[in-house]
Amino acid sequence: MHVVATAGHVDHGKSALLRALTGMEPDRWAEERRRGMTLDLGFVWTRLPGAGDVAFVDVPGHERLVGNMLAGVGPVPAVLFVVAADQGWQPQSEEHLSVLDALGVRHGILAVTRCDLAGPDAVRAEALARIARSSLGDVPSVAVSAVTGTGLDALRAALVRMSGGLPAPDLAADVRLWVDRAFTVRGHGTVVTGTLGAGTVRVGDRLQHAHDGRTLRVRGLECLKEPCQEAGAVARVAVNVTGPGAGDLRRGHALLTPDRWLTTDLVDVRLRGDAARDLPRDLTLHAGSAAVPVTVRPLGADTARLRLAVPLPLRVGDRALLRDPGRHRVPAGITVLDVRPPRLTRRGAAAARARELAVAPGPADGAGELRRRGLIRRSELLAMGVEPPVEPVAGEWLADPAHWAALRERLAEAVEEHAAGNPLEPGMPLETARQTLGLPDRGLVDALRARSPGLRYSDGRLYGSHGGPTLPPAIEAALEAVRADLARAPFHAPDADRLHQLGLTPKLLAAAEAAGVLLRIGPGIVLLPDADVRAAAVLARLEQPFTTSQARRALDTTRRVAVPLLEYLDRHGHTVRVDAALRRCPATVLDGR
Repeated sequence: MHVVATAGHVDHGKSALLRALTGMEPDRWAEERRRGMTLDLGFVWTRLPGAGDVAFVDVPGHERLVGNMLAGVGPVPAVLFVVAADQGWQPQSEEHLSVLDALGVRHGILAVTRCDLAGPDAVRAEALARIARSSLGDVPSVAVSAVTGTGLDALRAALVRMSGGLPAPDLAADVRLWVDRAFTVRGHGTVVTGTLGAGTVRVGDRLQHAHDGRTLRVRGLECLKEPCQEAGAVARVAVNVTGPGAGDLRRGHALLTPDRWLTTDLVDVRLRGDAARDLPRDLTLHAGSAAVPVTVRPLGADTARLRLAVPLPLRVGDRALLRDPGRHRVPAGITVLDVRPPRLTRRGAAAARARELAVAPGPADGAGELRRRGLIRRSELLAMGVEPPVEPVAGEWLADPAHWAALRERLAEAVEEHAAGNPLEPGMPLETARQTLGLPDRGLVDALRARSPGLRYSDGRLYGSHGGPTLPPAIEAALEAVRADLARAPFHAPDADRLHQLGLTPKLLAAAEAAGVLLRIGPGIVLLPDADVRAAAVLARLEQPFTTSQARRALDTTRRVAVPLLEYLDRHGHTVRVDAALRRCPATVLDGR
C-alpha cells in the first residue's frame, strides 16, 4: 500500500478530486458535506494497476484548520498538491507548502483542478516554480477536472510512477503509530487509526501507550476496511486495542513497540527557516499527529533547545516543524539532534553546546553520539534512534574507545594512589573504584580490570604494583611473637588478651592475612598460613568418621579453636560432614596420608 496526503488552499477541490479518483466520500461529517468544506481528516483509497492500493489522507485547507492538516500530513511520505485553475496560488497554498518543506517531504504531484473553468497553464507555471524551491523540488503536474473527468487517467498514471519511486519502508523497524483518530466501537472497545510509516503490527502484539507507558494488546486490525492479521508499512491501519488506559487514547498520542522508545520533553534541534534568535519564545511543535506547546531557547544561529509541554517519543533524525498559530505561519522546520541533551548550567554552556551541535549531522551518527556520551547502554542508544557502532564492553554498556582507554589509565592510577594512602589495606574495593571513576555500574569496573594486565584481583579488591600490605616494623615484631607461639603449639591460637597485649587489632590481623603472614579461620582466631593443610593431615590419621571432640584432642587445642577450624576445613573441602555429630576426610585427603 502507498499513502498520499492532499495539500492546498480551502475550496480548491481536494475532496472533489479524491471523490472522482476513488468513488468514495472523503468528508466524514454531515456538516462537511452541508458546507462543502473539509473540516477534519478524511480517508479514501483506490487500487491502481502497477501501484496496488493507494490510500489518501484528505486534509482541510482553511487557515483555522492547519492543526488538523498537520495531524494528517505529518506521518505521510508523499503529497498530492492541489491548486485551482480559476483561483491560482492562495495564502493556504503557501502555508501548506511551507509545512511540507519544513517536514522535508520529497515526493509529490501537482494537480491543477477545475481546468473546465479556466485555463491551467499560467497557474501551473507559477505553482511549479514555487514548489521547486521547496523540499519537493521538481514535481510532475496534471491538469484535471473532477466534474468532466478530464486528466484523471493522467493523474492515475502519475500516481503509479510516483509510487514506484517511494523509498521502501523498513518492515522490521520499531513501531511508532501516531494516532489521528480514536473512537469506540460497540462490542469491540477502542479503535485508533493512523499511518503506519515503518514496522509491522500484528494481532496479539503488545504496544506501549507513549503518553502513560501502559501496555495495550492489539485485539483486531483492519487495512482499508478489511480485517487482517498483520499490517506492514506503509499503510493506513485501524487498530482495535484493549487494556488499561485504552480509552484515553486520542489524536496526537502514539502507540510504540514496548521498551524500544524514549519519551522526552527536552530536545536539541537544527532549524531550517528563521534564525534561532528570530524565533518567538513560545511556539507549537508538530511531530507526527501531535501538536505540543514548546519553549524555544536559541543556542547557535541554526540550533535551539526546545522544552516540550508534553513528552513525545522522538528519535535523533526525526523531522518536525515549529508553527506560530497566532500568525498562521511556519517559521522553521526542525531536525532532532539530541533527545537526551546535557544540562546547561555554567556560564557559556549554551555557546559551547552550539559549537558541539554545529558539527552534528542530521542523521543519527553512532560513533559521534558515543563519543559525546562516553558510556551509554545499547538499548538506550537504539531507543534514541542511533545504531550502535561498537560491541558492548560489559553487559549492555557501550563505550567510546578513547574514553574507555582513558578509564583504564585512570583506574590503574586510582589503584596505585589507594595503595599508597592505605599501606595496611592496599587493595581497592570494587565499589570504591566505581565511585572514584564515576561509573554507573560495577560491571564496568570488572570489565576494565579484565582488560588491565597490570592489575590483580583478589577477594573483591584490586591490587597494583604494591602487591600486599606493607606492615610497619613494630607490627612485624608482634607477628613474629605470634608465629613463635604457634611454632610451639600450631593449633593453640592466641587469645584476645594476647593479641591485645601485642597491639594486633582486627584491622592489622586482616592486613597480616592479606600479606600471607597469618591465616584467619574466624573472628579473632589466627593460625600459621599452612595450618589448614597440617590439620587435615592430622585428622586423616584418625579413624573415620570422627567427632569434634576427637578432632580437638588430636589437634591438641581447645574447643574455641577446634570448632571454627573444622568449619573452615569444611568450607575448603578438607573435611566433609556426615551428620550433625560426625565428619570425615574426603578420599583425596586420605590418599595423601
